[in-house]
This record gives sequence, C-alpha cells and structure tokens, in this order.
Amino acid sequence: MYHLLKGLHEYLTRKEEFSVIIIGLDGAGKTTLLERIKTLYNETPGLTPDKIGPTVGQNTGKITLPSTILQFWDLGGQRGIRNIWHRYYDDCHAIAYVIDAEDRERLSEGWEVFESVLSAPQILNIPLLLIANKQDSPQALSVEEIRHDYEDWHQRKLESARRNVRFGEGETDRRERIASLDVMGISAIEGTGVKAAVDWLFIRVQNSRRGPQKGIGS
Repeated sequence: MYHLLKGLHEYLTRKEEFSVIIIGLDGAGKTTLLERIKTLYNETPGLTPDKIGPTVGQNTGKITLPSTILQFWDLGGQRGIRNIWHRYYDDCHAIAYVIDAEDRERLSEGWEVFESVLSAPQILNIPLLLIANKQDSPQALSVEEIRHDYEDWHQRKLESARRNVRFGEGETDRRERIASLDVMGISAIEGTGVKAAVDWLFIRVQNSRRGPQKGIGS
C-alpha cells in the first residue's frame, strides 16, 4: 500500500521537463547566461565569469520551476561547431539566440547565423527569443537598436536576393516570424533581465506544440 501511495504521489507531483537550447556566436555570453541562470534558480551557484572559458561542445544546466523543469543546453558558437546545432532542433522546446550587443563589428555575422537558424524548418513552431546581451556596457546597443539593426540587415539581404533572382520560397514564413520576434535585453554578468527571459521561456514552452521530452541531441 505504501508503494502504491508513493507511486501515486510521484505521478501527481511530477514535473514536465522541457529543453531550451542557447545558441549564438562565440563570445556572445551564452555560457555566462547559463551560469547566471543556475545561480539565480539553484541552491548551488554557477561558475563566476572569471572561471568561464570558451565552450567546446556543450554545457548543460537544469532548473526547477512551478510544474516545470527547464533543461538548458548551451552550445558552442565557434564556426566549426555551429554545424551541429541542427541536431538539437528536433527535440528542443525553445531557442534562446544570444547576440553580443556590444560587439558591433560582428553583428552582420551574427545576423547571418541567426538567419540560418530561422530558415531551419524544424523550428518553425518553436518559441524563439532573441537576447541582446551585455546591456551593462555603455557601448551596447539597446533592444530597439538591435531590432532595427537586424531589420536593416534583413532588408538589405532581401534586396540583394531579388537582384540575384534568389528570393526564397520560405520568405513569407520568415517575414511573419520576424514581425512577431521578441527581443529582450539582459546583462548575463550582472543578472539584469535574466529572470524576465527565463519567465518568457517558461510560459512559451508550456504553450508550445511539442510535448515534454526525455532526450535531446541524439
């Protein structure tokens, strides 16, 4: 009887688990964001920024929220590692794309990579949050400036595609997604805006068309 009641209790109190991948260029602050999330939500704090090195492969972290467990996968952003991101698309429930709002020289590269993510058919109905990191820096672009910069870059890309007669079939879907794209500013180092970003992900994954899962990246 005890085991029956214990099993019933575990069934009634179990939490659904969802996977969120954190991607973006190397140096954007993805791992710092993950470690800040772990510090804010877990009893054991994450690594401090001075102990964080470049990600080769992946880092993971898990937090428990009301009725939900969020499993985060921080994927390396170096050029040679980005080609494995697609392996995670089929099984993830949300994507956080991190932009270094301070590094203006690499914004175009960041948008090229972001465009390739948006173009992946596997993520068509998956919540995607664009995170403008490093808002603690006086040189960082604001959320509005980041959105405007991306829209300008995208428009230039469309005009170039039309000139070269390469206007893609999936452009309508991407345009609709861009129009509804959420952009949030954070400082992963200071923690500003991080909880708001996690709240966004928490709400969206529960409403996503994909159900909870048991594995990712396989």
